[in-house]
Amino acid sequence: MKNETKMLESLSLFQDIDKQEEQEQDTWKKSIPAQVFLNHFFGMHYHIQHAENAYDLDIMPQFINYKPALQTATIEEVKKLLLNCWSTEYALRSTAELGNEQYLRNALHWTFPQAYYSVLFGLRAFLATFGIVQNNNERIKRETGMLVVKGYYPFPIAYYASGTYDNFIVHRLPLAARKPGLQLATESMEAQAQIGQFLRTTRKLYARAIRQQMQSNPQTALRNKKGEILDKFTAQHWQKINWRLGYTTYFDLLERLRISTRHREIERFVEAEIDFSLFHQCLLEIVSYLNLIHESYIAKAVGLETYEMIVNQLPDYISKGFVKDRLTQKIEPLLKKTEKSQIQHAA
Repeated sequence: MKNETKMLESLSLFQDIDKQEEQEQDTWKKSIPAQVFLNHFFGMHYHIQHAENAYDLDIMPQFINYKPALQTATIEEVKKLLLNCWSTEYALRSTAELGNEQYLRNALHWTFPQAYYSVLFGLRAFLATFGIVQNNNERIKRETGMLVVKGYYPFPIAYYASGTYDNFIVHRLPLAARKPGLQLATESMEAQAQIGQFLRTTRKLYARAIRQQMQSNPQTALRNKKGEILDKFTAQHWQKINWRLGYTTYFDLLERLRISTRHREIERFVEAEIDFSLFHQCLLEIVSYLNLIHESYIAKAVGLETYEMIVNQLPDYISKGFVKDRLTQKIEPLLKKTEKSQIQHAA
């Protein structure tokens, strides 16, 4: 009788273990989409952190020769956009620095859009120095794509995708063709694979969205020979809408953050078992890097003295923190080095 009782207890224990393992497997499966999303952004972060010339804008012809003539009204517009950019980055930093895992889990609801909008405002300020004062998202994406292709961005963020549906080409990521894994990148090959996959899936989603938009409107829908609205697209049909895709760049990848918050996708992320602290750190460092690149161009456009004045006029909570640090540690040395190099070449 005692042996039978022990056997039943052992059986119950094994059943509990099996049940626990099943629950863990189920949790992991549900966490895969969120983990993939984290892997993609970690790949972007890794690619920036391990690049040799990430901050060497002074060797880039587009930066060296960048000196637009700006009107006072343009500079005022730039100041407004930068304030929005920095205020949003400040909010993102405040969340990331709190560090509580449970808080960071729920904070995805607002940190996703914060990361996107901080870069968006900085990008708009950068575009304004070209005379492009624009808040239309599609126009901003097209202009950004052209700047990336023309070489205005340093190597770690200069990648982009082009091509028609199911025939996408990833540029400036020579190792992007391989299939990425489900683990965080620990080497350049995996980081590039993650970014390449992110570019392709993002471009595919955007292409499908354009098709949906076109085909739901009788005025723009493509039709067959009978005049019926097409349900399925062939390669030829995809080619006809390819011009609307433009280039897929870092900005499209960041836009996925904004899109995620509008759908049930964000709820799956919040419920997933991933490293939320790492996710926030990746987003913050990507945002910080992109904002620095845009700030460097803006500072060169308006002049270092004017840029310093813009920073000094900011509220204390911004002017004496990360914005000032980027100015003194990165932008000021960069501009002085670039100016010195230009003088030497002129001589």
